[in-house]
Amino acid sequence: MQNKRMFRVVAVALLLACAGSAPLGAAPLNLSLDQAVTLAKKQNREIQIARKQLEAAHGSVIEARAGYLPSVVSSGLLRKREQQEQSRLRGDDYNASLRVVQNVYTGGAVKGRMAIGRLNEAKRALELNAIIDRVSMDLRVAYYDLLLNRANIDVRLQSVRVMEEELKSQQDRFVAGTVGKLNVRRADVALANEQPELIDAQTRLQNSYLRLNELCGLESTAAAHAPRIEPSGRLEYQPRHPDLTECLAYASVSRPEIRAREIDVEIEDQQLIVDRSELRPRVEAFTGYEVYSERDPEVGSDFNHGYVVGLNASWHIFDGFATRGRMQATRARRDAALHALESAKLQVESDVRSAFFEIEQADRVLQSETQNVQNASESLEMARGNLGAGLGTQLDVLQAAADVTRTRTTRLSAIYLHNVAMARLARATARTPAALGFGAKKQTPVEAKRHAQLFDVARPPAALDAR
Repeated sequence: MQNKRMFRVVAVALLLACAGSAPLGAAPLNLSLDQAVTLAKKQNREIQIARKQLEAAHGSVIEARAGYLPSVVSSGLLRKREQQEQSRLRGDDYNASLRVVQNVYTGGAVKGRMAIGRLNEAKRALELNAIIDRVSMDLRVAYYDLLLNRANIDVRLQSVRVMEEELKSQQDRFVAGTVGKLNVRRADVALANEQPELIDAQTRLQNSYLRLNELCGLESTAAAHAPRIEPSGRLEYQPRHPDLTECLAYASVSRPEIRAREIDVEIEDQQLIVDRSELRPRVEAFTGYEVYSERDPEVGSDFNHGYVVGLNASWHIFDGFATRGRMQATRARRDAALHALESAKLQVESDVRSAFFEIEQADRVLQSETQNVQNASESLEMARGNLGAGLGTQLDVLQAAADVTRTRTTRLSAIYLHNVAMARLARATARTPAALGFGAKKQTPVEAKRHAQLFDVARPPAALDAR
């Protein structure tokens, strides 16, 4: 009965491990972190939408520029009266003209609209950069999350194997008559308690794949036969500690969100000029060629034509305070834009400081747990030895095994939090990971070996596997 139960546990573990590596559709894409970021910048839906909005803003600039260029206008009229009183005038008339019209003075409206168009285009470009920075950060977080969940599965699988060995040991001792049935039951319960943790880790891994595919613009359904991202490498600690003052300075001048809010203020200043132009005169010059009929035969022939040149002027002296209302609304929007600018500056500073707090927290936890993992592994071996010598209890072994799993998952989480905090700091300061010192770089074989020995702390401790 117990052998069958052990067989089912092993089968479940193997099936879960296979499910974690089975592709959702076609063959997986083995990508490094930098390659995944590049793919996301190319295919992410939010980035594509932002690029189209930038194109639309450029179209608005072209539209505003038209106010500086002459326009060509054609018009025509053909009118024939069915009945009219007795008159010497002809019963029908016509005219057609082709004119070139050029704005001479618009009260600053054309210049203001042109400035607004260019500012909107610059704002859209900054918003595109902000979205790229955010998506890149989200991609790095999702990438690290997947590596964490994949490493946690290894931890849980090894924990299950430890519990399986403990159950088998207690069963053998029960058969030999050295322990009671209670020890077997305790080992059986401890093994069963590890199974939900393994299933939870597997579910988190699948969700991480979905999130990574979403950010990279890839379909995740099996029916679409779409590839999914398979990260290369493992979760590794990258010991970098940037300077807070330097990061705050970079963020204050480099974050696109701050510059975008400054442009909002400039746009409202230009809109105020456009609004004020409604109460100023407008003058335009025109020239062209005109064909027209003369209805009075005594004045001239039916067909007439010739060149025309002239000026058109208009001045809206009073519009019922409509312009005053528009200007009041524009001033209110400008004041709101100033408040939004101050809020953005505070938010950026908060983002930088929050990322530093997370880095410090992760480093403290990692420093505490690095040696603790080895101590927990050694404690497990000592507890087993004491139990075999009759100096300890089974509860000591089970508690030591649980401590090994908890310390390893805690250390993995600390590495994850450190890397995520660095990714958030890169976004908060609008800098590249390489500028902060944690971007991917080519290493010599000696450096790679030393890096693996010092910082590859996601690898299971050798003492846990030694029996």
